[in-house]
Amino acid sequence: MTATELLAKYDIPGPRYTSYPTVPYWGRAPSPDEWLTHLEGAITRSRAAGQGGAMYIHVPFCRSLCHYCGCNTHIGRDTKVSAAYVETLLAEWALYTARLGKVRIDELHVGGGTPTYLSPEQLERMLGGVLSTVDLGPGAELGIEADPRVTTREQLEVLARLGFRRLSLGIQDFDPVVQHAVNRHQTVEEVRVVTEHARALGFTSINYDLIYGLPKQTAAGIQRTVDEVRKLRPDRLAFYGYAHVPWMKSFQRKFEDSDVPAGAEKRALYELGREQLLATGYREIGLDHFALESDGLWQAYREKRMHRNFMGYTDRSTMPLFALGVSAIGDTWTAFAQNEKTVDAWTAAITQGALPITKGHVLDAEDLLLRRHILDVMTRFETQWDTAALPYFAQLSQTLGELQRDGLVQLSGSSLSVTEEGKPFVRNVCMAFDARLARKAPDRPLFSRTV
Repeated sequence: MTATELLAKYDIPGPRYTSYPTVPYWGRAPSPDEWLTHLEGAITRSRAAGQGGAMYIHVPFCRSLCHYCGCNTHIGRDTKVSAAYVETLLAEWALYTARLGKVRIDELHVGGGTPTYLSPEQLERMLGGVLSTVDLGPGAELGIEADPRVTTREQLEVLARLGFRRLSLGIQDFDPVVQHAVNRHQTVEEVRVVTEHARALGFTSINYDLIYGLPKQTAAGIQRTVDEVRKLRPDRLAFYGYAHVPWMKSFQRKFEDSDVPAGAEKRALYELGREQLLATGYREIGLDHFALESDGLWQAYREKRMHRNFMGYTDRSTMPLFALGVSAIGDTWTAFAQNEKTVDAWTAAITQGALPITKGHVLDAEDLLLRRHILDVMTRFETQWDTAALPYFAQLSQTLGELQRDGLVQLSGSSLSVTEEGKPFVRNVCMAFDARLARKAPDRPLFSRTV
């Protein structure tokens, strides 16, 4: 099939597979006590393997709303609200340590929202408070997301002193026309200053987030953005496809659907950016992600130990994933639990001494097996299975055979590898292993398009 034909056939709504089962297909949630039991089990397994867990902290605050955003955010400028949030988050963690004791953490990631919405003092209070109650494993990796428009040297100094060495900056696009459309105005100079300050303070891995398919975006604009990014040379890059889901995020209706590149036009923007990044020395390591060969994520990809979770791609497999803050999702491999999605509901639960869990999922035997295969496809572009291990595998031959005929995968018995032509369609390959999606297709819009 031609590239145009493949795009027409496979550019359909589908999950991004940061988890399996995907959130819309979650079933029975664990009770708070059951969730703690799952955490205890995951801690025991990790200790036996000489490993630690991970922690994700969600800071929902932003000073203004970006109209492409799909995150859980709280817009405002009230420092009293953020100060109270920090204290409540520390109280949430205390609910866990009262049962679990002091745990080992090998990876900590702070996301949002805009974590650097917090003042240097608030960052010190929140992160120092958490770190003082955990054991950091050897080579523990601490990272944070930041908005170049609001990130100061003083904040970076606090983070560096606490041991943070990874920084992820939201860039999206430097084209002023696109920035106006999505309500995010920032300059190359702002990004350069934060990047240089971070490097001077000892940050060793800096990531930039770019987005293709934004409203008003053009090939010329993408070219200019990538040219500027290449000069600054971040260690890693995420080059995401814009998820246009106005039925979920109503503010995405602030621009017309006709303003949003789609289909072949959208894919051409990605291919242009990808070609420029590869020509500059970046290596493609997973869905929409690139890294320099000097970066640990490239090494993890080459050695087939890269992992993927709600924090994105990581260079190590850590379990459990503790989740603190509004809407944050924890993971023990055997279960998921998500926090309340509003600051008020989350605060109310913690104030009453209860874990602020609002939904989740306890994985059954089939989930656990399929989860491993989907993770392998997303992080290694390959997997292999025992046909007799699961009845669902008997249904794979037809779907996988079609993917092979279209040149997206290579099959050898009960093993699969994604071809170069198939990498843009890796979400579609994962969908073949998604038994829950196969049994019940959504009856309403749930997912962004796969390509």
